[in-house]
Amino acid sequence: MDVMENISAGTVDLVLTSPPFALRRSKSYGNVPAPEYVEWFLPFAKEVFRILKPRGSFVFDIGGSWNRGEPTRNLYHFDLLLKLCDDKIGFNLAQEFYWYNPAKIPNPAQWVTVKRIRVKDAVTPIWWLSKSKFPKASNRRVLKPYSKSMEDLLKSGYNEGRRPSGHVVSSNWDKRYRGAIPSNLIIASNTRSNDPYLEGCKANGLEINPARFVVAIPEFFIKFLTLKRNVVLDPFCGSNVVGAVAERLGRKWLSVDINLDFVLGSAFRFGKLGPLTFRRYSGLLPIKTGANE
Repeated sequence: MDVMENISAGTVDLVLTSPPFALRRSKSYGNVPAPEYVEWFLPFAKEVFRILKPRGSFVFDIGGSWNRGEPTRNLYHFDLLLKLCDDKIGFNLAQEFYWYNPAKIPNPAQWVTVKRIRVKDAVTPIWWLSKSKFPKASNRRVLKPYSKSMEDLLKSGYNEGRRPSGHVVSSNWDKRYRGAIPSNLIIASNTRSNDPYLEGCKANGLEINPARFVVAIPEFFIKFLTLKRNVVLDPFCGSNVVGAVAERLGRKWLSVDINLDFVLGSAFRFGKLGPLTFRRYSGLLPIKTGANE
């Protein structure tokens, strides 16, 4: 909040983050329980809305939580979505995405592996919110290679005409573009047990972030919603995956976290480093998102 309050209004192109979820079990980075979560989150959202450019976007993933003592889900993340899109905040729901993680553990074990009355949670919602009704976005920047079946279909051609569903297939469907338009399902696992970030943190005695963002998500949305030199902000950056991806894709970026170990350890995402020597700073540096640095 302190950092965002020092950012000029209408200067950020994309706010992309994975905030703490309202989990039943507390994490080392801190998280708010479900009954308090919406009221805790809304002040951040107001600042995000203020600093976004008129056609900017706010993207964040947010998992649900189980109600204590029963195999039912808390609806706090849906309540939050409705409040973010009401007149008090003013966001538009541009599109909902889902992150499918096939490597997720079967949790909560009581209802999945013991009582056996639930299956694994493998999907996390991602809300894409826009400040205006027509956000800056282009799916041409995130096209995928055509599948073999699609390649075969392009060669043989479509049968034109009306389908049982009522849709009409025309000759325009045979056109070949630079790739296939992706769906709103992102499939990715975060199972790496060793990389420069983990090695650097271990060598320097720094706490490792236990909920590291999977690279595929920021990579998709930064390409989809921004251009070179645009400004990307992550206000709950953890180990700063968003900043590292933004750097690689040629965007300006600003990442914030309240855990000093997480911030220092994120340096290892930007190249091979030796032992870190650092000084602890207090206070805030002036934030200028229009600067080159």
